[in-house]
Amino acid sequence: MKTNFRSQTRPWRLTTALYTSIVAATALGLGTAAIGGAVDPVAAVNTATPIKRVIILVGENRGLDHTFGTYTPKGAGQTINNFLSKGIINADGTPGPNYALAQQNSVAAQPAYYNGAPNAAKSPYNGVNLMPQPNTNNASTAPNTSAPPLIPQLAALEPDLTVAQKPLLSTGATGLPLHSLDTRVPGAGSLSGPFPLQGPNLTDDDYNGDQIHRFFQATQQQDCSIANATAANPSGCLGDLFAFVMGTFSAADYSQGNEMGFYNVAQGQASYLKTLADRFTLSDNFHQAFLGGTGANHMMLGTGDAAYWTDGNGTPTTPPSSVIANPNPVANTVNQYTVDGNFTNCADTTQPGIAPIATYLANLPYHPATNCQAGHYYMINNVNPGYLPNGALAAPAGSDGSTVPPSPLPTIGDALNAKGITWAYFGGAYNDAVALANEAVALKAQGYPYDLNTLMEYAATKDVAHLAGITYCQICNPFSYATSIMGNPAQRAAHIKDTADLIKGIQTNTLPSVSIGKPDGLVDGHPETSKIDLFEAYVQDVLTALQANPRMLAETAVFITWDEAGGFYDSGYVQPVDFFGDGSRIPLLILSPYTGGGKIHHAYGDHASLLKFIERNWSVNPITNRSRDNLPNPVPSAANPYVPANAPAIDDLFDAFDFTDAPTVPNYQP
Repeated sequence: MKTNFRSQTRPWRLTTALYTSIVAATALGLGTAAIGGAVDPVAAVNTATPIKRVIILVGENRGLDHTFGTYTPKGAGQTINNFLSKGIINADGTPGPNYALAQQNSVAAQPAYYNGAPNAAKSPYNGVNLMPQPNTNNASTAPNTSAPPLIPQLAALEPDLTVAQKPLLSTGATGLPLHSLDTRVPGAGSLSGPFPLQGPNLTDDDYNGDQIHRFFQATQQQDCSIANATAANPSGCLGDLFAFVMGTFSAADYSQGNEMGFYNVAQGQASYLKTLADRFTLSDNFHQAFLGGTGANHMMLGTGDAAYWTDGNGTPTTPPSSVIANPNPVANTVNQYTVDGNFTNCADTTQPGIAPIATYLANLPYHPATNCQAGHYYMINNVNPGYLPNGALAAPAGSDGSTVPPSPLPTIGDALNAKGITWAYFGGAYNDAVALANEAVALKAQGYPYDLNTLMEYAATKDVAHLAGITYCQICNPFSYATSIMGNPAQRAAHIKDTADLIKGIQTNTLPSVSIGKPDGLVDGHPETSKIDLFEAYVQDVLTALQANPRMLAETAVFITWDEAGGFYDSGYVQPVDFFGDGSRIPLLILSPYTGGGKIHHAYGDHASLLKFIERNWSVNPITNRSRDNLPNPVPSAANPYVPANAPAIDDLFDAFDFTDAPTVPNYQP
């Protein structure tokens, strides 16, 4: 029998939402549903709180310690769990008295894939056993170059930045060869743990080398074992193999020690994000929902679940063998995977890599289910969706594994549709991507033998006006996988939009109840191909537009988060929820008239928390009977606010808001 988790949520503190709506409107001198003399249909929709609109902005690949490791809360009496508070580092970024808490290790060769390396097989990195060092990977080597190339035409066309911000696209080149030691990092060549991305030749406006972030690798990095469990860390996850896994799983890995880098907000880096944390609420216990990369984590954000391979009509089937993962090591290697594939049948413990994870979960005190259904090959790494941005099928089902066949998974969009709640996904450069997809389909009809995604890139070389379309992130849009949305022209037109439409919706009072904003690939903050200040610029543009609309400002909550930590090391507690995650902490900033004061939110959450907030605020049921939004709110243990006593549990974020006090007018300016 399915437990009614929703009855376990915290009791609401006020008797009626109407009362708080009136308080909010009165404090800000506004009417409750009128805009410019007309009725705002979104504001008129019944909600559990004064929040009538939610905007979720999603960056790429930054962890909590990586971004806020030196942050000190501004709110009175507030505490934070990070590098600085633990003494792992000092405020200037140098090693602190407890630097050993972040000790990284290497592991002797093992005969099979492991989740939780044998302690006897570990050797600490030190001056003799040298940790892999930071590497430039494919980061831009000179102005107007990167991977993909930041050619001048593309910089000029960039749709997600203002004219004044576009020069950021041509600064920050490494000046170093590809895949070389990143000598801009002080001490590069002898580092043994976390290090600041800061120095005479290194700022937060510089491109940095990326690191691999895939499912089986991320699982090994967490190094979770019941043998290492304690009262403070009941999952037994040590997080001590970040650099090792990246340096050994592939014969040609360029990630090296990049995983251990962090920014120093205490000394001016990521300054706009810090300003927002100072004024509003920052979570120090929010996690990526999926161990691994962008596509799988965005699917969790959109569905609370993992996508799986189908026959194109919704029936689960087996993908090509070339894309089925086998993380067991190749003979005579330390940790090189046999097949670094993108799908796995995690219900079958005879499949490579499955038994160690399933056994670990079964031995946890709360015995979380794997949530793996028999006969389902789940997508665990980045694979393009089965639909192009224009809705055309990207490839025949089962063709080669380069795209996921159309998915039958219901989404939060479907759940909102069922209740008549408006919503939209706003992707950077989406309109240009549609134009390129249309050209790709035309080229295919002319007999070009290449796949449609390749033809989109080819079209971009011929159609400079829509060149920015190559930066649209297909795998970032969870609705791009869904037959119910992308396979339906009316749904696609109504709900899949461009970033320009997000700004316009704010300016014209036409923004839907729920908005998800994702910048394009040059602006999303992803290491190597973007920078953190570029994502800050995108966020600032959206917030500036919102600040200019006082009525919408008074009723809107903005959640700023990231898809995943991107492989960056983090020192926080990780709660295993099922086979797929959770993973490392990522930042979550909560901005609204009811979350001011520089507070730190400690309740355990992940991407499903955003789904739960939406569902509770608009009285929407969980997406399916197995999606993560069914989990209860966490009850913090008396000894540790970061560890749910009722695991597995995911917060709905209502307790991050205070609707009992008079609201304040948010200030989103730098």
